[in-house]
Amino acid sequence: MIKYLLPKEGQFYKANLHCHTTLSDGKLTPEQVKEEYMKHGYSIVAITDHELLIPHPELASDDFLPLIGTEIGLDDEGTNAGSRRKCFHSCMIALDPDNINDPIWNRNDYFPFGNIDANRHKCSFDENKPDFVREYNSKGRSAAMTEGSKNGFFVTFNHPRWSLDKYDDYITYEGMTALEIYNNGCYVSGHLDYTPEIYDEFLRAGKKIFCTASDDNHNFREVDSPRTDSFGGFTMIKAPELEYRAVGNALKNGHFYASRGPLIEELWYDAEEKKVHIKTSNAKKIVCSSNTRLPRIAYAVEEGKEYLNEAVFDIQEYDTYFRITVYDENDLTANTNAYFVEDL
Repeated sequence: MIKYLLPKEGQFYKANLHCHTTLSDGKLTPEQVKEEYMKHGYSIVAITDHELLIPHPELASDDFLPLIGTEIGLDDEGTNAGSRRKCFHSCMIALDPDNINDPIWNRNDYFPFGNIDANRHKCSFDENKPDFVREYNSKGRSAAMTEGSKNGFFVTFNHPRWSLDKYDDYITYEGMTALEIYNNGCYVSGHLDYTPEIYDEFLRAGKKIFCTASDDNHNFREVDSPRTDSFGGFTMIKAPELEYRAVGNALKNGHFYASRGPLIEELWYDAEEKKVHIKTSNAKKIVCSSNTRLPRIAYAVEEGKEYLNEAVFDIQEYDTYFRITVYDENDLTANTNAYFVEDL
């Protein structure tokens, strides 16, 4: 039996799922973000301004979809150590366009920027629910992410290296939908926020989560600067159409992959033969990883080719999950989500 891990039907849409504008600490307006990202082939941007869940229907068009989102912060409890302080951030993206209530709203707190006015920006919340009170510790971070997930949001744990989180912190986290495996804004600033090893740590602990790549753009530098924080990390979402609920369902079901450059065209699993098949843009190598220390690798040079466009890997009886990484000639990567064999 063939199971398509990325749907056979539909179209891929290029998305940035982490973005800041002048509504918080970004330098581009939402309108300018749309203009610049469309120039670079993006069809979807989740505008995730800090602590502000704001719909942007004015940006929607036949070829561009703005997703409703926000980025929340739960820094270390009781510390004021500046750059040494642990800073936990999570993006929450509504999976339905009618889901405009902030799931962890507090009427009197959590506005870190002086230009934020909750009333002026038309933030909404469920008035029948009590204020969400944040606990600035691991338990509180899990509580916030769990609240977002159960209220219909796609919840990511962002830039773990920049956050200064340690294994003992993040391995306890619950409620996330995905790990931000690559954060371009942090990476171009010198942080090691391409973190496949952290993704594997979650997976080996049995946490069935996805992975995304995003920009976290603030645009402090011009978009044509070599240190721009835009256009470096993206998530390719496969959906039947560029419509909010269709894209939301694709995110919910893991019909996407994370990339810094390479493209994945097809991905399917043959349950009878226990083989996973992948087709890609030009790649110098393709790696299938699992919970073991026995990855399977296809090298273009070993096959006497300049580059690869496909690979087939055996899934072994001791693999609890597998995921695939595609490397292009510049060592930029595309990462599939992890797939647990018991679910296939």
